[in-house]
Amino acid sequence: METIQNAIDGRKVTSSSRRMAPVYNPATGEQTAELPLSTAGEVESAVAAAKKAAESWGTTPSLKRIKPMFRFKELVERNADKIVRIISSEHGKTHADAAGELARGIDVVDFACGIPHLLKGEYSRNVGPEIDSWSDRQPLGVVAGITPFNFPAMVPMWMYPVAIACGNAFVLKPSERDPSTSMLIWELFQEAGFPPGVLNVVHGDKEAVDAILDHPDIKAVSFVGSTPVAEHVYRRGSAAGKRVQALGGAKNHMIVMPDADMDQAVDALMGAGFGSAGERCMAISVAVPVGEKTADRLVEALAPKIRMMKVGPATDPESEMGPVITAEAKQRIEGLIGQGVKEGAKLVVDGRGLELQGYERGFFLGGSLFDRVTKDMSIYQQEIFGPVLCVARSGSYQEAADLVNSNEHGNGAAIFTRDGDTARAFADRIEIGMVGINVAIPVPVAYHSFGGWKRSLFGDHSMYGPEGMRFYTRLKTVTARWPTGIRGGAEFHFPSLK
Repeated sequence: METIQNAIDGRKVTSSSRRMAPVYNPATGEQTAELPLSTAGEVESAVAAAKKAAESWGTTPSLKRIKPMFRFKELVERNADKIVRIISSEHGKTHADAAGELARGIDVVDFACGIPHLLKGEYSRNVGPEIDSWSDRQPLGVVAGITPFNFPAMVPMWMYPVAIACGNAFVLKPSERDPSTSMLIWELFQEAGFPPGVLNVVHGDKEAVDAILDHPDIKAVSFVGSTPVAEHVYRRGSAAGKRVQALGGAKNHMIVMPDADMDQAVDALMGAGFGSAGERCMAISVAVPVGEKTADRLVEALAPKIRMMKVGPATDPESEMGPVITAEAKQRIEGLIGQGVKEGAKLVVDGRGLELQGYERGFFLGGSLFDRVTKDMSIYQQEIFGPVLCVARSGSYQEAADLVNSNEHGNGAAIFTRDGDTARAFADRIEIGMVGINVAIPVPVAYHSFGGWKRSLFGDHSMYGPEGMRFYTRLKTVTARWPTGIRGGAEFHFPSLK
């Protein structure tokens, strides 16, 4: 059985830890590898390698820094099929879904290749008598990323390409559930010609995470995961003097207005609710139809499509949805479905008890659909993170908008309507970080930035795009006057540059 290694200072290193975590194929339930849970000392080694690399990498001309980034992008594209197969084998998502994930990660590498334009700063001549002023964005040094299982390629690529293009060195702690994708991409990163230590990978659990959060040489930490852990990362990292962007959980709503194209709305909900088995922070988990007739039409159209959805392993090209990540995740989701029934929601489609011939040990669930869900129910209040769609009926647009705004999360939300006034009001007044109008999953493109509001984001910066560049650099402003322009005499007042 394979033992997953760390990657420190340009080479693979076998961890000395005796604590092990199993890595499974979710479709078969079989263990495929073991993962040593790294010690704080191994995090220290990775940080030391990154610190050494950052000294020269941060002063390397930006155009020279991005040359290997172009090669890295080419290598990832050339090896895309291999990466997609590894994602599917350890996460369980379909090949098409994995390919889409990788493509969105490559988009951010594309953005990172153009980052010298954003780093150039500003210059002002004669801000005072023969005094010039200019600004510069400089790298922080060593930065780190802690990433989730649901996007083992994309989310890390939201972080380190931007950070490294800005002149930092990076320590990545990927999810222990699907670590092989990060290792394959790290190999391509080395092949692209980056110096040793610029990108390091350390596997582990809370011990490694806390070592990253406490380390004085790590200047910034990026995180994506659940809200409780995001809050822990933000509080502990900030207390240690770090810059932190911690993206948490979500409860994303999609309002369906009476004038919406119902076929379009139903198709959007199928993909947004059940794609990747609902294991997405941007998944739509709550549909909010406005009016009883709209709700009846929506549920009537959704139910047969969910029952007919092809659930299976990624090796089956006809599969539309794969398994969830672990047996524990499956049990938790089944428990929440049972709790929803107990609390009075109407279970229209029950995805529990699904068995696939030849994959009886896999972590499969069918899609589930609840109707008449209310905000006091567990299935509404908790992030299910599975293939469960809840319908919460609303009597008016304002009631639907109030439901969205009252939720503690503010990651994503969508509205389906033909009415421009309603769409504009939704975009302007909804308290959500990423908004879709007739777009169910409004993930911003790479040259914008990704981030929610409220308890979906801890910290002041969103991820990738211009916000990512600002997060991984710090502003320095220089004001200069040369001796020929200096008049005699001391000035004891606050300088006004006049």
